[in-house]
This record gives sequence, C-alpha cells and structure tokens, in this order.
Amino acid sequence: MSDLSLDTLRHAAKRLHHAHDAREPWALERLKQRPPRKGGQALVRADFLHVVALEHGFESWPRLKHAAETTGLDRAVKQQRLKIALFHGQNAAVQALLADTPGLADGLFGLQCALYDRAAVKAALARDPGLAVQRFGPRSAILHLAFSRWIKARPDLEPDMLAVAELLLAHGADVNDGYPFQPGDDHLLSALYGAIGHADNMVLGGWLLDHGANPNDGEALYHATELGHHEGLKMLLAAGADPRGTNALLRAMDFHDHVAVQMLLDHGARADDFNAKEVGGEAPYVMPALHQAARRGSDARMIEILLAAGADPAVRYKGASAYGFAKVHGNTALIRAIEARGVQVDLSPEETLMARAAEGLDSPGQYIDPAKLPEAYRHLIREILHLPGRLPQIRALVALGLPYDQPDAQGVTPVQIAGWEGLPEVMAYFLKLRPDLSHVNGYGGTLLSTILHGADNNPDRAGRDYVGCLRLALDAGVALPSSALRASGRKDVTDFLQDWAGARPGQVV
Repeated sequence: MSDLSLDTLRHAAKRLHHAHDAREPWALERLKQRPPRKGGQALVRADFLHVVALEHGFESWPRLKHAAETTGLDRAVKQQRLKIALFHGQNAAVQALLADTPGLADGLFGLQCALYDRAAVKAALARDPGLAVQRFGPRSAILHLAFSRWIKARPDLEPDMLAVAELLLAHGADVNDGYPFQPGDDHLLSALYGAIGHADNMVLGGWLLDHGANPNDGEALYHATELGHHEGLKMLLAAGADPRGTNALLRAMDFHDHVAVQMLLDHGARADDFNAKEVGGEAPYVMPALHQAARRGSDARMIEILLAAGADPAVRYKGASAYGFAKVHGNTALIRAIEARGVQVDLSPEETLMARAAEGLDSPGQYIDPAKLPEAYRHLIREILHLPGRLPQIRALVALGLPYDQPDAQGVTPVQIAGWEGLPEVMAYFLKLRPDLSHVNGYGGTLLSTILHGADNNPDRAGRDYVGCLRLALDAGVALPSSALRASGRKDVTDFLQDWAGARPGQVV
C-alpha cells in the first residue's frame, strides 16, 4: 500500500467523475454499487470522493481524510481492513494484518473489543469510562465484540472475551444495543443476533441472555436455524423466544432440519402462520408450511411433522393451492400426502403446463402468459434453481415463456442467485440467455459482488464452486473492481481474482 496517498485517491475520484460524466460503463457500475446520494441532484466532486472512501472501507471522505492525517493513510486503510475482516470472519486476513503491523489496533477501542484484548480494554476504560457507550463507526463497543468472529480463530481467548463483556457492562453498555443494517432503518441488528446468528458464538450469546438480552429481537431466532447445530436455538427458546409471527420455522425447513422444525412447533410455531411479517415488510418466503415444503423439496418425514402439527392441505397462498404448488415444484411426497387425505384440487392450465415441466415433459407449441400467473409462481425459476437436478425443469419453464431475468422482491435476479449459490452450470445457462449483467440488486450487489458474498456467507458454500462462477462472470465481461481483490476471506477466491487481475489489468476498475 506504499503507493497509496490522499493525492492518489483524489485523482481516482477525479477520474471516476470524468468517466461517469462520459457514461463509461465501469464508472456507472461503481456508482450503482455505492450510490453517493439519493434523489436527482447533480453529482459533484465530493460525491466521487465519497464513493472512493466507501470503497476503502470508510463511511465518508472526511473520515478517511481524518484517519489518514492522524495515523497515515497506509495504517488507516489497514485498520479499516482489520475491522472488516473481524466482522466477516476473515481470520486469516486478521492474522496476516496483525503479523505485518503489530499494534495495529492500538488506540482503537472498538477493534480492541473485537480482538478480546482484555488489558487494553481495561486500561482504556480506566482513562475514559465513556468509551463503553460510544459509537465507533455505526457500532458501539459491545456490538464490535458481539459481531466479531475472532473466537473461531482464537477459542483460547474465551475468558478474555467474557472479561471484556463484563467490563463493558460494568461501564454502562447495553446488552440490547443494536445498529441499523442500512442507514435510516428502524429495525436494529442486536448484539444477541451478532453473537448467535452472525458470529456463531454460543458462549457470548449465552452470556448476553444471562444478562438480560431480549431473545425476541426479530433476528436471532431466525438465524439460529442456519448454524448446522441446535445449541443457539435451544438457548433462545429456553430464554423465551417466541417463534409465532416469525419465519424461523420456514427457515429451518430450508435446511431439512426435522429436529429444529419440531422444536419450533413445540414452542408455539404455527404451520400456517403465513401472515407473519418480517421486520421491514413481508418476508419473501412467509407462506404456509406445506407450500414451503413443496418448493424446498421436503421429504415425507417433514411433511408428516407439519400435518401432525395442523398444517391445512386445503390452504391457498397467493392464488395457489398446496396441491398445485406441490405439482408445479415436483414434490411427489407432498402430492401423495395430500391425495391420501382426499383433498381434490383442480389445476389451472398454467399449473398443468408447469407441472409437466416438473415431470421432465416438454409442451411443444404451448406457452404461458406470465401476466396470467398467480403471484405465488411469479419467481418460480429463481426459487428452484438452487435445488439439485432442476436445470432441465428450468429449461422447460423458460421454453414455456417464464421470465428468466426477473428480479425478485429484493431485486436479485436468477443469474445472481446462481452465482450466490456457487452453481456454475446453472449460471452458465442463464448467461447464454443474455441477462442484464449491469443489474444492481436491492442490496447494492452486482453479479460479481453477489458471488463473493455467497462465497463467504452461503451456508452450503463448502460444496459449491465459486471460482467457477467468478470465471464465468469475468469471461462474460463484467468489470473487476480493485476492491474485490481483497473482499473475500477465502484464499482460493482471492488467489483467483489476483491472478485474473494480473493477467487482465484492463478489466480492473
């Protein structure tokens, strides 16, 4: 980073400004990923400085400039990289940064908490007790602690981690503190969610619950179903977490977790609680449990658990019966279970054609008008593409006229989902259909950044091929932002991107 300077960054902002005014695709894409402001105001140089600051991990250009002037730009950027790596669990990067620059966290209270540096935290609080309740960036000290994934690399620091938590609490920290996922959000991501759902840190999660953290924070219960174990789920339910009105049950079904589903049902979850609302609006998959079973390919055991809990085989959701949903998604176990209960449901002409696609049958010369589809089927392709062996069904649905590049409620397109899932064969099929590769989804993600996010966060990432997806995207001509070269905690991904950038520097923006 020795060639990095404020002048270099100012020049980068000036170049971005000129390129944006000239409607250069790479510049437009960068501003789609990190919009400098809302509304229709004309952009000025400060907006492009802001984008450059965001790309280097800072909230604004003034913050970057202040950090550079007080600690030096190279050190300031490394500190931001350390903060991001601790949050995302990129522990190899954390270790490399600390080895390269010992004392990198000195004087930065939030980072000291995230690193479980008991001595430094204790000394800092002795000098200034107010640090325990201050914000360092968007998060307070207890949130830096809770969202840190450093425990996965240093489980030996567990006593120090708990000692830091006690010190913060003794100096006024709030165990129910939270921060907005995006500026302006009313819903806060709590410390409890950070410990249990984000960091998979059961020891700290238990400590927070023991000290009064609210188990009904709108996030922790849902994300406790994603961890591959039941420890966090048990803790939350024992502490009084109420699954009614949440989509935790449906999320547990995503992973075919019979035990978690039964636990949630035993604690009050309702199989047909499909009017539940996710904070911030209707969740994309709040639906009756049998519809969820249909689209997730649930087995006979899961279906019997749901039926025993009162799931209604006759229930309808957004214009679709559970039986129709099962036929369209090809879930034989659910079809048989509903038929065995004598529920008679006629399929619409559109459902009949889509059911044929699920059975591997073509319907030459027949087409579906997407405008006539019930809302329940509007995003069918996006919802099945991650399931094993569904590519023939997807091809048949596209041949019938179903949209193959339609964003879902979060603005994510099928090709982006294929990339997030790490499925190069499926992604290659969508690329042949020439989707909009410049599309930016509701999370601010492009195709490339969505693949990178999946590589680090998809619960099924271990068995997926993210390098293959990245190669497809780059071969298709998407830009490679320089910030992406350090965006992943995976060595295989980082090595591939750096090799690609070295071989094709003109693609790097």
